[in-house]
Amino acid sequence: MSGRTLIRSAALIGYFGLIALLLVWQLWLSPPQLPTAFVLLVLVGPLLPVLRGMVQGRAKSHFWASILALFYCVHGIGEAYAVPQERLLGAVEILLSIDLYAAGLLYVRLCGGVIPRRGKDDEVS
Repeated sequence: MSGRTLIRSAALIGYFGLIALLLVWQLWLSPPQLPTAFVLLVLVGPLLPVLRGMVQGRAKSHFWASILALFYCVHGIGEAYAVPQERLLGAVEILLSIDLYAAGLLYVRLCGGVIPRRGKDDEVS
């Protein structure tokens, strides 16, 4: 298994783990006071536009997912600090979002960036 595949696998684990954690957390472990559909739309919704690109291994999708991971890290920190009963769930969210952030950006770097670099002999249009 190459390093690129390993890093991409780590990013996918963080991505799908975050989606699964948020669904389980909001649907079964600690149902929200607000309408559940609204809470899921706000929490899981931002992750869905990059789903196709993450599965296909696109660098841009990994980049945007890693940017989104920062917001989930902040959410996990807030939940872990504010609600002592959900401290473990907040810690898991923090770990998954850090995994997604680091692995996503490393995958982008291994792919050559969001905009692939041209070689010396390539023509500039």
